Amino acid sequence: MVTAILLTIISESVLRDRIAKLLKTHGASGYTISEAQGESQHGRRIGDIPGYNTNVEIKTILSLQVSDDIFEVLQYKSNHALIAFRQNVAALID
Repeated sequence: MVTAILLTIISESVLRDRIAKLLKTHGASGYTISEAQGESQHGRRIGDIPGYNTNVEIKTILSLQVSDDIFEVLQYKSNHALIAFRQNVAALID
């Protein structure tokens, strides 16, 4: 068991590939992407038309330093709806 950071990013689906590339570039060994629905100050995202008005939730487990680096990039890279948050976790990594 290791102490790590669970990084969760929820964004417009148009950012899916860019975020995946960002994670890989910073050394993430894997990630999970799920479709997401919800509402925020950017409006309601109900995913009723594939690829339009949809969100994705992307999760990955990283070191604190790598999550800091990714947060830094995310602050300046997006003109789209995006929220990112992180939590300390104890992870079993095989």
